Amino acid sequence: MALIEKQSLPKDTLGRGLHDLRISVTDKCNLRCTYCMPADHYHDSYQFLAKERLLTFEEITEVAQAFVELGVSKLRVTGGEPLLRKDLPTLVRMLRELPGVEDLALTTNGILLPIHAEALREAGLGRITVSLDTLDNEVFSRMSGRGIGVQSVLEGIAAAHEAGFGPVKINAVVQRGVNDHCTLELAEYFRNSGSVLRFIEYMDVGTCNGWRKDQVVPSRSLRDQIAERYPLKPLDKNYRGEVAERYAYADGAGEIGFISSVTQPFCGACTRARLSADGQVFTCLFASRGTDLRGPLRAGASTGELRETVARIWENRTDRYSEQRAAPHVDGGKRIEMYQIGG
Repeated sequence: MALIEKQSLPKDTLGRGLHDLRISVTDKCNLRCTYCMPADHYHDSYQFLAKERLLTFEEITEVAQAFVELGVSKLRVTGGEPLLRKDLPTLVRMLRELPGVEDLALTTNGILLPIHAEALREAGLGRITVSLDTLDNEVFSRMSGRGIGVQSVLEGIAAAHEAGFGPVKINAVVQRGVNDHCTLELAEYFRNSGSVLRFIEYMDVGTCNGWRKDQVVPSRSLRDQIAERYPLKPLDKNYRGEVAERYAYADGAGEIGFISSVTQPFCGACTRARLSADGQVFTCLFASRGTDLRGPLRAGASTGELRETVARIWENRTDRYSEQRAAPHVDGGKRIEMYQIGG
């Protein structure tokens, strides 16, 4: 692996370094969550990526190596639903073996964790985040678009704990008029559970979820509601660029977090790039287009050549969509959908 002096690592036009890579391994999902992959757009006969268009595990690892050589130390495997990708522990093992990878995590809806959690742990996966927006079966069924009960997700969380993952992070997207009445129940359930619940403001990712700003529940109102029942104490960030505001329960019952990308944008500290399942690099969750790496890779590009391409992409990066959201010139146009590049 090439060694690059720290002072030579790429920074974008706003001085932000490159430290995190989110890797989508599939665009398929076994749910149809209304804010990500609504069923009216992604019906049962929808044509997802053909197998030959997906990066192989070897190709993913080679791209990841190029990113690691440029300063990335955190990798997160996403989807779609990543556990739908066959033999995923094999990829986890390959990524774990890359020198320089300090943190290797997975984001999942949790439904398949009882099958895969132990193998993922043995392969070297470090952390798991599970998406769960409510404990109410009726609300969950509507939001997930598949009529699946909450218990299947809770069993997945339990399987992650049993396999040695802890604390498991629980991400809950809150949408006004949909599940905002469920937040206190979530907080009560995950107190003293060994999991860390994080509430996420409903975002305008993609263009098919019908996002409206009046559907956003500000994190501060959720925090105040929870603190009225269970007093909270602010915690310091674990690292620069951490997106969640962290709080501890004053009675020692664990931790809770709030991700406020709409009301308190954190673009200035964003160090994330995203790799789609078909090999496109995106420099923002709200990007309209990416840069193809699959073509050069399959044409024989070396890791060094990939590294130079990625460095050039990052050095030209100007993204700060969340800070500019209110500007009229930003809101138009089609954006990449969440399921294609993970959350």
